[in-house]
Amino acid sequence: MSPLHKKITIQLDKPCYRGSVQKLYEVPEDPDILISETTAGGSVFDVGTIFNIEGSDVGRAGFRHLVFQELQKPESWRALSEQLAEENILQQDESGLIGSVLAEFCKGGAPTHHLGMVDRETGEVYAEGYPPELSNLTLIKKYEVSKPELIKVLGWHFYDYEKYHHKDENVIPLEYIVRLGVTSGSSILKKYRKLSEANKKSYLEELGVSSLRPWYRLEHPIVDLTTKYEPADRNISRQEAALISGVDGETFARSLVMATLGALLLQKIFAKMGLFLWDLKWEIAREDLKWEIAKGSKKKGGSAGRSNLVFVDTIDTDSVRVTMNVTRVGRSYFVHFNKQAMRDYYSIMHNRWYRAVNEAKKIASLSGKPFTEVLAEGQDSNTYPQNPLVDEKFLDIQKQKFNMILDFIRNQDKDLKKEAESIARAEIDYYESVRKIDEYVALNAV
Repeated sequence: MSPLHKKITIQLDKPCYRGSVQKLYEVPEDPDILISETTAGGSVFDVGTIFNIEGSDVGRAGFRHLVFQELQKPESWRALSEQLAEENILQQDESGLIGSVLAEFCKGGAPTHHLGMVDRETGEVYAEGYPPELSNLTLIKKYEVSKPELIKVLGWHFYDYEKYHHKDENVIPLEYIVRLGVTSGSSILKKYRKLSEANKKSYLEELGVSSLRPWYRLEHPIVDLTTKYEPADRNISRQEAALISGVDGETFARSLVMATLGALLLQKIFAKMGLFLWDLKWEIAREDLKWEIAKGSKKKGGSAGRSNLVFVDTIDTDSVRVTMNVTRVGRSYFVHFNKQAMRDYYSIMHNRWYRAVNEAKKIASLSGKPFTEVLAEGQDSNTYPQNPLVDEKFLDIQKQKFNMILDFIRNQDKDLKKEAESIARAEIDYYESVRKIDEYVALNAV
């Protein structure tokens, strides 16, 4: 398969961004693109990198490359369009927006920031297919990332998003969480349980669903929205999300449709491995096109005119919830093949630390202080426990999950359902062996 570009220069000594699970590097010959290096480190609860899973760096990068290739293929969208037509989903499209966006994707694929996987040895970039050796390097288009301004007054604080209404080539400051079902850890379920009976009914109507309960598959997808660049993600209404997004109403509506269709396409990919997708999060960037009416042409720049929308950021096992369903001793278990497995591990095996993290987040939300600073100060004063180590036996099970994903990347025709089930049963056996099966059942079984 021919590379997308000529060989690019790989310089990985000075990252321009260092995150908990990836690093970004400038490309000397092109200021508009970046190299993303996925790490084997893992982060939960926004704490930072506190564990490592061998092989997860290549596994996540490889799966990301697979997903973005599918997003970019018109034939993938045509297959999804046929499926949606058979299920009569398009008949519910009163505004015609789903059909409009889907028609665009069926014709030219979905726009993404992903340019390909980089061969670590040669610097060649593969827009399609894979290098001879799978890599943890991908090439992406650069979009501006900026945080809202924190304003404090009279002991209160709020975030100013006004500048987003004057930008282009930037990431919209939202996370789009598309839910196809409700897991035991879903934030909407936690919110629902805290409401009065009267408010529960109103909340269901707002979401457009008839019921909320653990391990419930929704009648249709819903999109939940949170802030992206505040110290902690904050759940917000569609109305507030539309206002802080910086785009016009029609463009914001298109972003909701785009996120939903992307989730439905991704569900088909996971189904090939025998896994069910419950929810995922997208990030979307805008590319504004300003029309010069006098010249009858268009060029980039300014905030006037229509915004093109682009899938950006990562889409891998850190940003989805997928499970393998197995039956054992009369119970149905939903075993996570994503980062939720690590979240559950910490909450079950290190509950005191887990409660300290949540307490630090509450303090940070009231003060406007970064949550990680509050946590670190509590740990320094021995008020909070230190970040715990993960049992190597449990990490090995998570490694097996990534190996299975790598098998799928190399051969998408391979039947992996038996392998997935075997790994799932090994995770249940682990909690049996450490006498924490009751806690695990409370989270992940019915």
